[in-house]
Amino acid sequence: MNFMDGSHFVENMDKLVITCAPYGPEWQPSDFPEDIPVSLEAQIQKAVDCYNAGATVLHLHGREDDGSGSKRLERTNELVAGIRARCPEMIIQVGGSISFAPTEEGETAKWLSDDTRHGLAMIEPRPDQVTIAINSNQMNVVEQMVAADVAGTSLAVGTPGYFAYREMTIPAGPEWVEEHIRRLSARGIQTHFQLANVPQLETVERMMRRGVCNVPLILTWVAIGGGFDAPNIYNLANFVRACPDGSVLTVESSMLNTLPLNMMGMAMGLHVRCGIEDNLWAQDRSRKISTVEQIEQLVRIAREFGRPVANGKEAREIYKIGTFYKNADETLAANGFAPNRQPPR
Repeated sequence: MNFMDGSHFVENMDKLVITCAPYGPEWQPSDFPEDIPVSLEAQIQKAVDCYNAGATVLHLHGREDDGSGSKRLERTNELVAGIRARCPEMIIQVGGSISFAPTEEGETAKWLSDDTRHGLAMIEPRPDQVTIAINSNQMNVVEQMVAADVAGTSLAVGTPGYFAYREMTIPAGPEWVEEHIRRLSARGIQTHFQLANVPQLETVERMMRRGVCNVPLILTWVAIGGGFDAPNIYNLANFVRACPDGSVLTVESSMLNTLPLNMMGMAMGLHVRCGIEDNLWAQDRSRKISTVEQIEQLVRIAREFGRPVANGKEAREIYKIGTFYKNADETLAANGFAPNRQPPR
């Protein structure tokens, strides 16, 4: 991405797209009972509340009625259908892990099998997006958290939950990734790339150059440490410089890094993500802060900054929902990459 004169003027930026992640699959309902929805109706209502607060993208993980993270595609179908009926303009983005929560105490948090995750392409009604990780990678979500981040929760330092998430990895090898993108594209579902670092972005570019990934480059930079980039301005600037001009980039971090990184992203013309999956706390740690409150906070900051927040229709246009490309040449040009090198004459 280029930052020329005027790049920080809001009139030269897209409207702000806010993604919310209100389901917090790593937490137990007892960790924040006031805000973690458990019943199907409560999960649907949470999506409606987030949309009404200003979020136009919903990052979705379902729960069963007993509060456990759902690993059933049938539950995801029910949740997507309910949200689509009540909030038709919201972009529904299904988390590609489905649920990584341990089933039994002592188990390691882990992503579900390749075949189960491929089943996300068959969700009905179809979501707008499914997130995808690139290259198998460590995902130690507690590495850069401090004790105060998890005090009194099921992930408190030294608990079984803490050690379960400390050892989590993402299986995302090249054959599975290419097949998953083919299946999603065939069903008209957009691939949303959740990337840990520049090497993963380079892998996406190589897939596009080979013609096996003919989709818009809609992506999130996930700065959570533990195998992902650390949340700091140096890594953010490095990642932004690697993104081509046609890409659409959202910033994601965790705990008290979430708001500062979102403010940086907002000022740079990027898009933002918030919610209890990322952060539980007000910035002074005086209390826990709900997903809706986090959305409202970003809307206020955007208003002060002068950057309008996108509505559902505008967010769909910015995210290029429903757009797919015919071949590598068209994909590279649309995403702002240089064309494939041709042999010299």
